[in-house]
Amino acid sequence: MAYLAPSEFVTKMVDAGEAKIFMSTRDTIIRAYMAGAILALAAAFAVSINVQTGVPIVGAALFPIGFCMLYLLGFDLLTGVFVLAPLALIDKRPGVTLKGVLRNWGLVFVGNFAGAFTVAVMMSIIFTFGFTQEPDKVGTVIGHVGEARTLGYAAHGAAGMLTLFIRGMLCNWMVSTGVVGAMVSTSVSGKVIAMWMPIMLFFFMTFEHSIVNMFLFPSGLMLGGKFSIMDYLIWNEIPTVVGNLVGGLSFTGLTLYATHVRTAPKRNIGAIRPVAARA
Repeated sequence: MAYLAPSEFVTKMVDAGEAKIFMSTRDTIIRAYMAGAILALAAAFAVSINVQTGVPIVGAALFPIGFCMLYLLGFDLLTGVFVLAPLALIDKRPGVTLKGVLRNWGLVFVGNFAGAFTVAVMMSIIFTFGFTQEPDKVGTVIGHVGEARTLGYAAHGAAGMLTLFIRGMLCNWMVSTGVVGAMVSTSVSGKVIAMWMPIMLFFFMTFEHSIVNMFLFPSGLMLGGKFSIMDYLIWNEIPTVVGNLVGGLSFTGLTLYATHVRTAPKRNIGAIRPVAARA
């Protein structure tokens, strides 16, 4: 499976971040659009499995299909560029600026949302036969998910907001580990296995992923969920985005970069006198 050493794949992470910052606007948006659409379809797939089987681990085990597809095709998620783009800035790559990082994040956000929203509309049409009848079982579940993960947090006030933020952090710790997984091997099978594990974990644990939520919550609103657009933005999307940024960059990007690229000086064992000799 051609495993790469950490120093090699972390350098690839920095290279990837630099490439994404300099990518054209057109290519950035197209790649982000397709990533959002594929991940949204995978989320619909996983929810359908959960409803039909009643066994959540099955949906969680199969949801990573979408994630693997989009990264093997070279598309980009906001949760991934949250980790990769800043590393190019921290590494002081020529021409990389904070403005360039923020531009990349903004374009990927727009593309991801557009792709996820497109699939949300399509799936809502399927769940309701073109909005001519009440949602089917899967559509009803998606509507209730939107309520539980907005109003449910709001009911707990500040504690709910903290919980939401922490779930966002833990989510992108795992998702960004999946992004790195695509770089730890040079074979398709190796990449898929490395990506699959952390993505299955995050989905089963119901952590908050900003792009998955770009599908679930607009779908929920179209399928009769009893929450508002402001509920979605304030009590889910915005805190989730911030949590995804903090968790992915802190637990994955900076830790790997610090210990495999900007390593600390090695200890000089020869300069340390044995305890017996000092005595």
